[in-house]
Amino acid sequence: MCGTCGCDSDHAGDSGHRHERVSLEQNVLAKNDAIARDNRAWLRKRDAIALNLMSSPGSGKTTLLERTLLAMARVRPAAVIEGDQATSLDADRIRRTGAPAVQVNTGAGCHLDAALVRSALSRLDPPAGAVVFVENVGNLVCPAMFDLGEQRKVVVISVTEGTEKPLKYPYMFAAADLVVVNKVDLLPYVEFDLDLFAKHARAVNPDLTMLAVSATTGEGMQAWFDWIASQWLHPPAR
Repeated sequence: MCGTCGCDSDHAGDSGHRHERVSLEQNVLAKNDAIARDNRAWLRKRDAIALNLMSSPGSGKTTLLERTLLAMARVRPAAVIEGDQATSLDADRIRRTGAPAVQVNTGAGCHLDAALVRSALSRLDPPAGAVVFVENVGNLVCPAMFDLGEQRKVVVISVTEGTEKPLKYPYMFAAADLVVVNKVDLLPYVEFDLDLFAKHARAVNPDLTMLAVSATTGEGMQAWFDWIASQWLHPPAR
């Protein structure tokens, strides 16, 4: 196991380094958690929240964000932190909605961490009462390990990815507060069983909330908007 991000790879191959890797991982996560607590407190002082959106590549979460930002434009201020290994393509798309966005490129890194988010928050300087959407690097493994100071963790999955995803990536679904199943307009054309997917997801995390949406057609999106609005009424105890 990688000692810095928790991914399933053996960077040090010899067992004599196992204790060292575990200690390094614990130190990295402890430092990250301390910064995440500061991020959360910083946001709370502004009556702002952050939502950490995680998914594999191609789930449609940037399209989901575009539609969400356009719908929220007159309701509540919003800003976006875009995480990608390279390019500013997604941040450019977000800015075209009129919302401010900061691009964070991680290079070889497979996830955002609390320090990167702290730096991005300073650059964004979101106004009071804002929702900050953090679009994490496309990856269903490493992002689950890192608290960013978010209010909630949201996993976005598309119906093109397969019903068995919660069983293959249990740590991601165990960490999630909400699962958004996107691209439901494609259900007639793919082999995806929503009921079986929900059964698998709740076997991993019985407390999960799930929404089925199409960011392309707008189906189910009002429930997503309502869920976002509800986060100021029911903040988590952290």
